[in-house]
Amino acid sequence: MTRESLSGRSSPRPGGRSARVQAAVHAAVQALSQELGRSALTMPLIAARAGVTPSTLYRRWGDLADLLADVAVARMRPDMEPPDTGSLAGDLAAWSEQYLDEMSSDVGRALVHDVLAGRAPVDGQPVPCRCYEFTAAQLDTVLARARARGETDLPTTDALVDGIVAPIMHRLLFAPQAPDTAWLHHRLAQCLGRPVAA
Repeated sequence: MTRESLSGRSSPRPGGRSARVQAAVHAAVQALSQELGRSALTMPLIAARAGVTPSTLYRRWGDLADLLADVAVARMRPDMEPPDTGSLAGDLAAWSEQYLDEMSSDVGRALVHDVLAGRAPVDGQPVPCRCYEFTAAQLDTVLARARARGETDLPTTDALVDGIVAPIMHRLLFAPQAPDTAWLHHRLAQCLGRPVAA
């Protein structure tokens, strides 16, 4: 499935009562995770903290894994645009360093685990596809800035995902150690065909 077909399938975020319920449930999950630990979470416990019935949670999310995946997706949604350093290489270095820091943290790893454990679609899409959209949109912004500055020989968004994001995630999931900044700058240089300043 292509990124273009994914991005055209997003549904609006819920509004009104649905949005209030979602916000209360997400807040309950985060608060209880901090207070009791993630392993102690249950649907009835979350429902009680959120002020809704357990049947509301089961009807909307199905099970705990899918609820945690929904919370993880919401937390992984970027809340700001990528840094603007004045050049494509600088923007990509700043963005990818931040991405690596966030994803390699304990919180980031837990979010990735929850996203991958979710089975039910969110807004009609498999949960990981939403995360792909968030990342691709950030890279689209970086590339649009570069085009506006008159930079040429730009990689595509998919090339950046394949060359930077995918290797980061693969190493975080399967390698014995998280990648470091020197490794990341080497990946960036390969994607751009030129060195990236440290």
